[in-house]
Amino acid sequence: MEKIIDRLIRRIGETGSPIAAGLDTLPDHLPPSVQKCCTSPQDAAAAILDFNCALIDRLKPIVPAVKVQFACYAMLGCAGLQAFGRTLACARGAGLIAIADAKCSDIGSTAACYSAAYLGKDAPFECDFLTLNPYLGSDGIEPFIKDCAAHNRGVFILIKTSNPSSHQLQDRRLDNGDTLCETAGALVEEWGQGLRGVQGYSCAGGVVGATHPDEARSLRGRLPHTFFLIPGYGAQGGSASQAACCFDAKGGGGIVNNSRGIINAHNAPRYKGMRFDEAAYAAAVEMREDLVKSISRYA
Repeated sequence: MEKIIDRLIRRIGETGSPIAAGLDTLPDHLPPSVQKCCTSPQDAAAAILDFNCALIDRLKPIVPAVKVQFACYAMLGCAGLQAFGRTLACARGAGLIAIADAKCSDIGSTAACYSAAYLGKDAPFECDFLTLNPYLGSDGIEPFIKDCAAHNRGVFILIKTSNPSSHQLQDRRLDNGDTLCETAGALVEEWGQGLRGVQGYSCAGGVVGATHPDEARSLRGRLPHTFFLIPGYGAQGGSASQAACCFDAKGGGGIVNNSRGIINAHNAPRYKGMRFDEAAYAAAVEMREDLVKSISRYA
């Protein structure tokens, strides 16, 4: 069976787009005419699900993956959680790689429950990849690694995040001279060594932000088997040239997330008058050209 990381790499090659469309959808991202009908959490959740599925259908020829942020749906209560699960199912049904962005982790027994919810057999929030927080150490990660092996799933573990205050912990130097994020990266390489695919990358990948290119460049050199999920492009201030630092010498090894720049493209002046799904498609095409140009220069 093709490992999920190899399938992701294959789909990136087929589309020519190292892009994950972030479906971090809020009611404010919906077209104004739809927003007016969202008078309850149930209405909002139903409208968001329809919006997401329309985007998935339009983007599937050019975007290999979507990332769905759990918090955006949890705020709408039970109806939102249902929309979250159905969005993941819609993406997988359309042939896209579905990344659930929930940043889970806990002590071993609780971690196993989280893992069962996303990565286990018949999981209610079944996805291809799940984001994890490594702060609890190996016993907070091992249940997820076991389910990855058993059910052909993957994880993206936080290493160097894109937010401005990440330096407060992640750049701290330890006694051996390494930073905390470098230590986390080394652990991700270790945790994922039994999950490597034919392309050399592991189903246990890492989250490395585009907004910290120097750290990203160093981590890319240190972590030859760790595939990067790369946030920070676009609205968070990261550029294509910065994101390119996360890719390997062959131009592979990473996928760049863009949420607001795609799902909210219909509100951008340059896409004025376009349907929301057509605007999202145009934004994804523009992003692909931007990334491919920068990655080819860097590789």
